[in-house]
Amino acid sequence: MSTETVTIQKLGGQGDGIADGADGPIYVPFSLPGESVAIARVKNHGTIMSIAKPSADRQEPPCRHFGPDGINGTCGGCTLQHMADQPYRTFKRQLVIDALKSKGISTGVGELVPAHPGERRRVVFAARKTEKDMLIGFNQAESHHIVAIEECPISSAAILARLPAIKAIGAALATSAEAFRISVLETLSGLDLAVDGIKKMPDPQRRKAIETVLGLRGIARVSLNGEILVEPSKPIVDFGGVQVSPPAGSFTQATKPAEETMAELVLAHVGKARRIADLFAGAGTFSLRLARIGRVHAVEGEEKALAALDQAARKTQGLKPVSVEKRDLFRRPLMTSELKVYDAVVFDPPRAGAEFQCRELARSTVKKIAAVSCNPLTLARDLSILIEGGYRITGVTPIDQFLWTSHVEVVATLEK
Repeated sequence: MSTETVTIQKLGGQGDGIADGADGPIYVPFSLPGESVAIARVKNHGTIMSIAKPSADRQEPPCRHFGPDGINGTCGGCTLQHMADQPYRTFKRQLVIDALKSKGISTGVGELVPAHPGERRRVVFAARKTEKDMLIGFNQAESHHIVAIEECPISSAAILARLPAIKAIGAALATSAEAFRISVLETLSGLDLAVDGIKKMPDPQRRKAIETVLGLRGIARVSLNGEILVEPSKPIVDFGGVQVSPPAGSFTQATKPAEETMAELVLAHVGKARRIADLFAGAGTFSLRLARIGRVHAVEGEEKALAALDQAARKTQGLKPVSVEKRDLFRRPLMTSELKVYDAVVFDPPRAGAEFQCRELARSTVKKIAAVSCNPLTLARDLSILIEGGYRITGVTPIDQFLWTSHVEVVATLEK
């Protein structure tokens, strides 16, 4: 380890400050462009010891768990609390611009749709039982150390209010001192907890854990390693006026405002399409809204999510017909010949993107495409494929739903 003073030139894609070193770039978390910082350096990584010249864009972190000195983030849940709102939003929008440019795409990018404190309805906590306590919090950056939290400005009030209940459930489930995860989703009927990483639990402990959950208010369901342990009330989420009971641990957008913004952009672009394919449909975030416009074919590889979508569509009046298909779109994308019946296609893949599906779409006659992505880099690759196939980008909107991190969502719309 060596100590030196460096000047931060820019922010990298993960939000770390980057300084020019004699032997290459030095990455300094929690620093900002223009700052002169004294760092403890190990290889190409620097830890801030002090700031000689702070940036005008630096702000006091809103959360006390971010870092005791307001400089080096401790909690691990957020990485950019030290950055003022406007430069933070500019940084996130620029990530999308840079990703598109990397694939030679020059197009207008809208202003970032901002996220706000208290909006996160889905949070993944790290947990571990010690001799004295039950730790619930987040892993410190690049560490297995869990920083226990008592506040969390990104999380919804409903989650924060039940932190003691979440701790009690974690303590009842823990079978050793090993760390595990608790994914918490706020639903209309209470919190849905999906616990992963706990090894086989003895039956007496299982029964006692169930009793613990039943004695708590505001808990809809607790699942363990994908299997429902106890479900006092069925978890319900609302997708544009359609109520869905998602499977345990299934994907939902992290904030309701971001989900609604994405849906508004998608529906506005699809317009009056009569036949729509929703690919990587999940439990129906877009499908069930689109079914108020036209006939929808929802394709998804996860069987339980697809079953939840299908059940919700069947019991909801006023929707156009919704058909479902279980299909691994990475291995078996919808072929060009299958796509010819659709006026519009929506796709919202995991971070890996939808490269093979886009190759088929590029050869299709589908008039409108709405691409939703949580990874600007793979989105840029996919858009370049569609552009080469004759599509024209009509809009790119970056959306923030992971406040104070480098993650950014994007909705891109295309026409042929």
